Amino acid sequence: MSRDLTKLPAFNDDGELHVVVESPRGAGVKLKYDPDLGAFEYGKALPIGLTYPYDWGFVPGTEAEDGDPLDALVLTDVPSYPGVVIACRPLGILQLDEKDEEGKKKSRERNDRLVAVPVKAKRFEEMEDPDDLSARLRDEIERFFLNTTFFSAKDPRVLGWKGPKYAEKKVRQAIKR
Repeated sequence: MSRDLTKLPAFNDDGELHVVVESPRGAGVKLKYDPDLGAFEYGKALPIGLTYPYDWGFVPGTEAEDGDPLDALVLTDVPSYPGVVIACRPLGILQLDEKDEEGKKKSRERNDRLVAVPVKAKRFEEMEDPDDLSARLRDEIERFFLNTTFFSAKDPRVLGWKGPKYAEKKVRQAIKR
């Protein structure tokens, strides 16, 4: 009997953020957790040459503006595996907006990306907000998210970065009641 990973709590008893990994660092395919199947489905291949720079997944127990759980990129040294739950602390949010994929709406929709670090990763313990990342690394993360939609009609735009307090507030607002 499998457990629906989307129904896990967003925070553990110590107040640490849960992130469920869908596509691990280095994966060239977007995997998506399907709670009805209790399994990970093949979503789509990333454009040739692109791989996830860090573990990619979602914050369980949340619902973002797009109706899916809140997206999260976890800065990791090595890849984990789909289904692994990582206790994290929010580093910040990369704010993005994009066109409706089918082009039905004329307006743009927000599709922000939470960026977090594992609580147990000593290498990242001094990082507290996006400004602690090098300008180059922030640019590379932005470019990754822009490039993953290269062959779609989404036309994403980077709006900027917000810090950990804003990120935690957004997670708490997204928690399903």
